[in-house]
Amino acid sequence: MPDRPPADLVPAGVPAEQLTHNTLNGVTGGIWRTRRDGQAAVLKLVTPPGRPGPAHWAGSDEPGHWNYWRREVEAYRSGLATAAYADAGLAAPTSLAVDDRPDGSVALWLAEAIGRPGIACTPADLGEVAARLGAGHARWLGDPEARELLPGGRAFWLARDWLRDYTLTRPVAAAVPWEHPVAVAAWPRPLRDALRTLWERRHEVLAATDPLPRTLCHHDCWPMNLVFGDGGPVLLDWSGVGPGPLGEDAANLVLDTFLDGLVDVALLDEVAATVVDRYVEGLRGAVAPAVVVRAVRLTGAAKYFWLAPMMLGRLGRTAISGTYDARDEAEMMAGRRPVLELLVRWAAEALS
Repeated sequence: MPDRPPADLVPAGVPAEQLTHNTLNGVTGGIWRTRRDGQAAVLKLVTPPGRPGPAHWAGSDEPGHWNYWRREVEAYRSGLATAAYADAGLAAPTSLAVDDRPDGSVALWLAEAIGRPGIACTPADLGEVAARLGAGHARWLGDPEARELLPGGRAFWLARDWLRDYTLTRPVAAAVPWEHPVAVAAWPRPLRDALRTLWERRHEVLAATDPLPRTLCHHDCWPMNLVFGDGGPVLLDWSGVGPGPLGEDAANLVLDTFLDGLVDVALLDEVAATVVDRYVEGLRGAVAPAVVVRAVRLTGAAKYFWLAPMMLGRLGRTAISGTYDARDEAEMMAGRRPVLELLVRWAAEALS
């Protein structure tokens, strides 16, 4: 990943700071804090399929694919990113320009979102985001394909079935080593057994999400994609936007806040309770509270049924660079245990 953006976009004399992002994703050629026309800006270079990288992070030319490479470009060009949850007070960065480049890539220029970084969040911060998500999702109930906003009906580039398409492409070994000595030492047998059951029931879990009310989901709501500004929270990275089950964004906000060790896991229970309560509040009775709570638990289980099996399959290997989690193997196993315990509780409660 180059330290600086291409010189035709940012000349050598203009400052450019590379920002933390998922460097494994084939869609992202780099993200930099820089300047455009004299103002602070963020440049995101969006790249077509074909860039080397892991197969499960490859971009796609298929518009409905979970990782369609042009989705965020289209979300900004259409105005969906900035308008989707704006009425609920959950903003997206302002688009400054979208430049198609001769090599097929696209330069997405955004005004820099100023404020506290998402990983400096408090439980109250995340509760506020959840309330605004709930209000935003309430608007799109019955119209999850954004027909209300986009003339001509459903945008062809919205994710088709992001939750199912993403989760079923995670790289899990054919034979999961549930009794690996490191796993036995880190996770008690009841947890390992529950995680194994969740993995074996993954198709049932996904099927159970299908009857849930549908709304317009962001699909990657977590602290790295949040900035807490004076005017309220700003939600970044609209590359996964599309129809999805109610509760999915709220569930991800709880679980993904803690999985990479970026926020103190001691806050997990408080965050889980706060986010669910405020999400229900934000929906303002549009869906029965019991249905909402079950939806959060069920979609959380559906989003991460693959995580423990994938972790076990990678034990003893060299850490993968380009990810957010900088902990060693033992620290990661221990740090993720409370999140996985919550995950299996949610699954058991939602499927009972």
